[in-house]
Amino acid sequence: MNHTEATTSLLQAFKQAGQGQVFSYFDQLDAAEQAQLLEQAASIDLAEVATLVDEHVKGEHTSAVDLEGLTPAPYTALPVNGGDATQWSAAFEAGSAAIAAGRVAAFTVAGGQGTRLGYDGPKGTYPVTPVSEKTLFQVFAEKIARSSERFGVTIHWFILTSEINNSATVAAFEAADFFGLKPEAVHFIVQGLVPAVDYEGKILLAETSKIAMTPDGHGGSLRALVRSGAVAKMQELGVDCVSYFQVDNPIIQCIDPAFIGFHVLGQSELSSKMVPKAYALEKVGHFCMQNDSALVVEYSDMPNSMQEETNPDGSIRFNGGSVAIHIFDRAFIARAGSTTSDVQLPFHRADKKIPYVGADGVIVTPDAANGVKFEMFVFDALPLAKNPVIIEAAREDDFSPVKNAEGLDSPQSCKEDQLRMFTRWLIAAGENVEVDGTGLPAITFEISPRFAVDQADFIAQWAARVDQPAIVDGLIIE
Repeated sequence: MNHTEATTSLLQAFKQAGQGQVFSYFDQLDAAEQAQLLEQAASIDLAEVATLVDEHVKGEHTSAVDLEGLTPAPYTALPVNGGDATQWSAAFEAGSAAIAAGRVAAFTVAGGQGTRLGYDGPKGTYPVTPVSEKTLFQVFAEKIARSSERFGVTIHWFILTSEINNSATVAAFEAADFFGLKPEAVHFIVQGLVPAVDYEGKILLAETSKIAMTPDGHGGSLRALVRSGAVAKMQELGVDCVSYFQVDNPIIQCIDPAFIGFHVLGQSELSSKMVPKAYALEKVGHFCMQNDSALVVEYSDMPNSMQEETNPDGSIRFNGGSVAIHIFDRAFIARAGSTTSDVQLPFHRADKKIPYVGADGVIVTPDAANGVKFEMFVFDALPLAKNPVIIEAAREDDFSPVKNAEGLDSPQSCKEDQLRMFTRWLIAAGENVEVDGTGLPAITFEISPRFAVDQADFIAQWAARVDQPAIVDGLIIE
């Protein structure tokens, strides 16, 4: 078969890289299948793959993390836990000014499906609120809309999707008329992919016409922001503070003035929120210090004995839980997301069962791990950033993810946490609401994010409202 010059060049490049097997069935494919395979192949950085194979497959791979000299990272405590209230007030003012000046954008990592919830669709389209069952995307959209209104500015929202759910995500926004946001202020970005390889370092085929490609991890979101042109767009808009959060956490403060203020005042390239661990072995990362650098050590990389260490007063020593809430400096994203910069997030190896095309052209579904996927973790950016800032967040105001179908971090536990939060706001505003010993109200109601996004906002909005409704079961305050 005669090939075009570009096709011949691409096939030759793969052959020279020792990856010629990718085109083993090329001449047996129809034109559409050939085009699909060529498009995939052209997107692959063969030099990067070779480096990953040398480092993580052929090299002396070890998953052990260096724990030498590890200490808990310092953080700025909430006023209620001993922090300086004046400092927090100054941060709120600085953050408010930055938001009003158009310097802040929201960035949501939303590449996942709702599979673990038994839901067929993008996770962001899963309903989560107690009464109206608004979806995760609608909750975030309304929070961004309210913050835009509160500070007199259009806050742009960047959303990272995946190859799997991008079309369905965009369709959901279009069907909902972008939840009242300006369509031009919502930007979709598709997560990057890297090829999976076998234990010889050979790129695997998922089908005869399709390479086994896998997402490059939440750390790859920084590369996606750069490659998609989103960082350039942010620069054009005057945005230099990017509020990063994951799609499964509906009580997140998407645009938190105090957090932004600490980031700005600290001249930080990467700021993070820590949440005190609920118990010693909670499955969260740990904010630590090592060789004068801040870093996150995953719970799976820290021995239980270290996680259970206590201070003289009996409190947990490594208590700073990482819950994937960050603010990135735009210029830092530009460097960390570039493949040519001196600031590079490392890839990690994950051994997986990867279906592949066997020598006879038949798809093999392995019973045990047969290959390697490569992924980056966003928290690996922390030791690379200048002036990292870590502040304490109240779990009940910022973190109640929807991850599991039942039990901990489930839709039910999240709805209950939302109800507790709404109740605290009402009580702070002077209302009487009956609650049990955990703070859960006897009734089910809801405060729309379009009405208020945090307690201070609610108190002000509630006081200004002349038609305050009775607090009854099924109420939606909006």
